[in-house]
Amino acid sequence: MTPLIYILNGPNLNLLGKRQPQIYGHETLEDVARDCAALAADLGVETRFLQSNAEGQIIDWIHQAREDGAGIVINPAAYTHTSVAILDALNAFDGPVIEIHISNVHKREAFRHHSYVSLRADGVIAGCGTEGYRLALRRVATLIAQD
Repeated sequence: MTPLIYILNGPNLNLLGKRQPQIYGHETLEDVARDCAALAADLGVETRFLQSNAEGQIIDWIHQAREDGAGIVINPAAYTHTSVAILDALNAFDGPVIEIHISNVHKREAFRHHSYVSLRADGVIAGCGTEGYRLALRRVATLIAQD
């Protein structure tokens, strides 16, 4: 059975390529999803690429990943800094979790320097642009193969 990796995206990432391109670049989320699917095929894994502006929906997807997912790549966006609920859901997931951020959150406003998600993440990638998704996908595939 091919391992399934969930790639979860939080609020406002549906506007990727349109919102603050000087920070987030010009690629759309659809571009990122296409690139991840192509890489996943090369890595021998499948991806489920999802985005929601609703915290509860992201939590539901994490719960679903407990049933059929081997790993999670998550860009929680603004929920990074606020959501204990997402942290709790990730703590109930047994596979590897990689947290990603398109921008370097440590060079931005002070409130962005704290991440609840990092308390669970097996790795954090920040400031690599949308390439961070592919880096995270490679890392999760490596961690799954080591199990």
